[in-house]
Amino acid sequence: MTDKTAIRPFRAKFPNADLTDLRRRVAATRWPERETVGDDSQGVRLATIQKLAHYWATKHDWRKCEAKLNALPNFITGIDELDIHFIHVRSKHENALPMIVTHGWPGSIIEQLKIIDPLTNPTAHGGTAADAFHLVIPSLPGYGFSGKPTAPGWNPVSIAKAWATLMQRLGYTKYVAQGGDWGNAISEIMALQQPPGLLGIHTNMAATVPADVSKALALGGPPPAGLSPDEKHAWDQLDDFYKNGLGYALEMNNRPQTLYGIVDSPVGLAAWMLDHDIRSYRMIARAIDGKREGLTRDDILDNVTLYWLTNTAISSAQLYWDTRHNLPPGGFFDVRGIKIPVAVSAFAEEIYQAPKSWAEKAYPKLIHYNKFDKGTHFAAWEQPELFVGEMRAAFKTLR
Repeated sequence: MTDKTAIRPFRAKFPNADLTDLRRRVAATRWPERETVGDDSQGVRLATIQKLAHYWATKHDWRKCEAKLNALPNFITGIDELDIHFIHVRSKHENALPMIVTHGWPGSIIEQLKIIDPLTNPTAHGGTAADAFHLVIPSLPGYGFSGKPTAPGWNPVSIAKAWATLMQRLGYTKYVAQGGDWGNAISEIMALQQPPGLLGIHTNMAATVPADVSKALALGGPPPAGLSPDEKHAWDQLDDFYKNGLGYALEMNNRPQTLYGIVDSPVGLAAWMLDHDIRSYRMIARAIDGKREGLTRDDILDNVTLYWLTNTAISSAQLYWDTRHNLPPGGFFDVRGIKIPVAVSAFAEEIYQAPKSWAEKAYPKLIHYNKFDKGTHFAAWEQPELFVGEMRAAFKTLR
């Protein structure tokens, strides 16, 4: 009988028939009329998604992405009766710091591929041996190559515990955690749980919003008096997101199983994933137009194709439902009361750029803060060089 907790090697391999079917479905898309406005206020623009679909059906090569994934050490292990997939790359440098890096939605392990070699092999990328990390990059339950939950219960609290189990199983007695989006929620909850060995965390989507600001946002404004310029900017970004950008989350919080259309239509899935927040959508739309910034069309389609081939559109969405229905209520960006060291990187076009003043109050042991005048929701994927520099700086004092 196989030990489900054993760590087993894994390789990605999808049949040619799956890729042929994908291209057929993309080519057979039934298109609606174009939006009735001259901007993106109604959602993903028809011309944008049609350009992406044409590239997907005629030029995108999933096998290149598959080869990149299989060039890395991939594994599966069972935790709490669910198979968890993870990439595990050990540095050649003896004193490397172990780090578990968690993606979010609509991301995947594809988000982290560009940072693996610079972090594990720093001497080949402008760093020193003292900058080295051992990397553990898991796929969230219901995402990518991890198993799909068959009952409620997999949410940031249970995932945080599972990640501590994973690091322990890999033999790491001292380590750090990093994440954005769901990865931030999971890393912050790990910090609250304080599993043995967790030295600190880094976030590129910090939860620092003060209680009075959170309450005013929930009531639809106005902002509290006395906000600094950076705090008012963060307010404006959050206010815009809550009023205009939460459609996907509301549906997945409440009725994820209804999303059959994005399981059956690749173009429907792509459009749903592109429309996460307006600033990352606009960056992606520019990339689809061929402008060189952040992501490429292949980056975008590698990620969407992974969701398609693994049939995880609904299983990934269930994380939203499980969090809303099985955890105490609270805002995604509300202060959690973390007592261990925290490092923050605030990118300009994230859902909100966390002000240093809020970060200092939210994290009493703030060991690093830096803000950037560029970068959207997908920091490691879109700005890998900045991200790698931040990891080296953020955890220097914890080595």
